[in-house]
Order: sequence, then structure tokens, then C-alpha cells
Amino acid sequence: MRFAGTDAYIATDDLTVAVNAAVALERPLLVKGEPGTGKTELARQVARALGLPMIEWNIKSTTKAQQGLYEYDAVSRLRDSQLGDERVHDVKNYIRKGKLWQAFDAEGKVVLLIDEIDKADIEFPNDLLQELDRMEFHVYETGETIRAKHRPVVIITSNNEKELPDAFLRRCFFHYIRFPDEVTMRRIVEVHFPNVKESLLTTALTQFYELRETPGLKKKPSTSEVLDWLKLLLAEDLGHEDLKRDARTMLPRLHGALLKNEQDVALFERLAFMDRARR
Repeated sequence: MRFAGTDAYIATDDLTVAVNAAVALERPLLVKGEPGTGKTELARQVARALGLPMIEWNIKSTTKAQQGLYEYDAVSRLRDSQLGDERVHDVKNYIRKGKLWQAFDAEGKVVLLIDEIDKADIEFPNDLLQELDRMEFHVYETGETIRAKHRPVVIITSNNEKELPDAFLRRCFFHYIRFPDEVTMRRIVEVHFPNVKESLLTTALTQFYELRETPGLKKKPSTSEVLDWLKLLLAEDLGHEDLKRDARTMLPRLHGALLKNEQDVALFERLAFMDRARR
């Protein structure tokens, strides 16, 4: 089982090495990078390339590690007991399998995505150490131990919003997805828009990287945002000659696809004002 990218996902050499190393070591692959650099999509494409089903666990600020194992619905059991329901005699009727249980219980190997782990409480990664290491956990309500039938390929993503515990990091193979250079970005764009004109692509990417490198930006536009921008440019049937920046604001055409807050828009307006004042 080796990953080498897909026709829909451009993977750099160091990324493919990281994926294959994690698979060979049977350790979780921890992928960090800017939002919008394709971390979640990587897991989907790994599953596709390896021909495996994918189980996706999207983490929120309120998510607890226990939810990934199972949840016991004591309230429903109490209600059913009051109603005389026969189901109350089997506690298994009130246990809901979590994403880890589903992955452990699968009849074949699967890809398990734990997406945006840094959104959860700082104790969340530590609470999963043993389960991800031993690939088993205990169900206290039934007394059974759930063991993985087939060790899943575990991919964990993080936007670097908070530091992860050292004990957790030691159990992972780590890879940071660097922002694509212009050559790699061209390859990514050509996968999504194979018929884009060279002149439009060159002008658009030049403006995009100039915008990203502007000092003082609160949020730099990402890969997903440049793809959205190019989709709009193509939908509007614009050519490279239509991409001149607005002289009053220094903003590119349809900049709302690239800049996502008023501070960054105001920054370009100030830069344009300062440029006019110097003349």
C-alpha cells in the first residue's frame, strides 16, 4: 500500500514520503499547515488512492475524546424503564458507537480522519493516547474490550491553533504542509482548471503571490481561496488584461474571494493612499 498522489490531488515528494512512512510505521500521521492547504482533502485522497473506506471525525471545541469511543445514553434507558420497554434489559441498546469504534470494528482496513484536533480542549489528545497506541479500549457498561480488527490508517489534522502535548506528538509521524510555491500551485490549478489560458494564469498567480506577501496581512489567502478566485475569473470570462488592480484601492478584481476581513481590505486602501501621496 503506497500513496503517490492522485489525478485530483498534487502531492509533493516530502508529503508522499510522510504518508507512506506513517502507513509503514502504523502510526498516526499528524498533518499541520495553514487553513486551506488541503489537509482534510489529503485524507480523502489517501483513502481513494489506497482503495480504502474513510471514516471522518470532525472535531469541535465541545468534542470530548470519549465521544470517539462510544456514548452511553442513560437518559433514554431511564425513560424506557419508566415506560416498561423490554429494551432496557440489554445495555447495548443504549450504547452508540463512536468513530474510533467504527474504525476498529470495520471488516477491512479503513482511513480514519481526526480533523482539526487543535479545536478541542488541550486534554483531548492525551485522552486518546492509549486508544491510538494500543488500538483498543474498554466499554465499562458491558465489560467488553474493543480491539481493532485491522489497524486503521489514522490521519490527524491541525491548524496550529494550539500546541499539542509532547506525549501525543511522540506517537505520531509529523508533516507540515508548506504553502505551495508557484510551480506547484500551477500544477494544482491545472488539475482543477485544465483549460485555463496561460496568460490569465500567469497574471493571476503573480497578483496572488504579491498579495500574499504584503506585510501586515491579518489572513493570507490560501490555496482553496486562489482556486475560488480563478473559478470566478473564468466564470466572468475575464482575460489577463482585465486583471489590472484598482488604482484607487490597489485591490485585485473580485478580491472578496481572496481577502476575508475588513482590516486587510483597509490595509490595501491605505497602501494605495500612501502611494498617491508620494507622487
